[in-house]
Amino acid sequence: MNQMNWSQLLSSKRLGREDKGRAVIEKRTDFQRDYDRLIFSSAFRRMQNKTQVFPLPGSVFVHNRLTHSLEVACVGRSLGTDVAVELSRRHPELSDTAILEIGAIVSAACLSHDMGNPPFGHSGERAIQSFFSEGEGHALKAQLPPTTWSDITQFDGNANTFRLLTHQFQGHRVGGFTMTYSTLASFTKYPYSSMLAGQKPKFGFFEPERELFERIADELGLLTLEERDGFKKFARHPLVYLVEAADDICYEIMDIEDASKLHVISVERAHELMLSFYEPEMQKRLRQAYSMVTDPNDRTVFYRSCVINALEQACVRIFVDHEEEILQGRFTGSLIEHLPEPLRSAYQHCASLSKKRIYNAKVVTDVDLAGYRIIYTLLGLMTEAVLEPSKAYSRLLLSQASSQYELSAPDLSTRIMAVLDYLSGMTDVFALDLYRKISGQSLPNV
Repeated sequence: MNQMNWSQLLSSKRLGREDKGRAVIEKRTDFQRDYDRLIFSSAFRRMQNKTQVFPLPGSVFVHNRLTHSLEVACVGRSLGTDVAVELSRRHPELSDTAILEIGAIVSAACLSHDMGNPPFGHSGERAIQSFFSEGEGHALKAQLPPTTWSDITQFDGNANTFRLLTHQFQGHRVGGFTMTYSTLASFTKYPYSSMLAGQKPKFGFFEPERELFERIADELGLLTLEERDGFKKFARHPLVYLVEAADDICYEIMDIEDASKLHVISVERAHELMLSFYEPEMQKRLRQAYSMVTDPNDRTVFYRSCVINALEQACVRIFVDHEEEILQGRFTGSLIEHLPEPLRSAYQHCASLSKKRIYNAKVVTDVDLAGYRIIYTLLGLMTEAVLEPSKAYSRLLLSQASSQYELSAPDLSTRIMAVLDYLSGMTDVFALDLYRKISGQSLPNV
């Protein structure tokens, strides 16, 4: 049976600099440089003003996209480092490869995994999708290629992250990104285009970047699982499972902590949920270990750290135990879905409660409603502007965008994708400010 191999999967080849060596000799590895490039990029900094779940902080601080990504990167580094140690013991023949760099690769991929998300999180995604599938933008269907239409009606932040880190905007890479092949493949959870997405509107790259991903897949030896009408569905890069697990662990546990801070659920309920990951005897020991601490928030932090550690260790074991299936592209589901009891039941219970109580809380849905309207309105105006750029209002509106976006490209597909590039790169605050100015609700200070 065909199988991917670690020596090929762990490539430091850098997209856009395949034939060039390092300009400066330094002690950082290429994968550490990926991490540093992301940290110092403006696209990463913008995530501090993008909603994670709850509204951006007032008197109580909760997670935004940036703090979430930093935490995911920390957990991802632990997962990758522990897996690397296990694999190096199992495969001493890999000692001359980058096997011990898995932690660095996973942490960099984790850091970037949400960078392509539009303002207002999933509400922003849904606004873009519905604008074209059932709104004003539906009139463009006959004017666009099927691939573009599929991309925009199923617009996905995952694919937009790959575009952000690989697409050449007006002849230069935004933020100076020239990432390694392995990092780029490791955050691509859905290694196929929207044409193969089926009923699940999730995919890994837009049509303009399809050739780039296929080049990366060929270089890394990713298996082809399906080919239909010239479109390929690849097996995931094995490290995707670690990136996904880090994300799953952080958002589920940290959302519970945030919910307790905002009194969406009680602190006592949050403690019960976190302790449910353990057998009764261990629950008792954990309560006793922190019985001297009277601050309930400090207890939350302690219980949360214990749960994250337990989930991380379990996911490492699952990955190593299923290594062969993963390398053969036969592993199904996520690492979280293979958790042993009581971790699995506790996680599923937290996920169920989050869906009912947290993600549908009024403080969350209020932002969803506002964000949906803001993105929908801006998208409508910008689309009209690129369709009729000679109009006076169109010229005013287009002048607001940076010249890096291809809003005046000769073909409509490129212009529409440029509109999405511009909107998805906005922070929540910038989008709201632009919406207010356009609607006449505010004027700049004079």
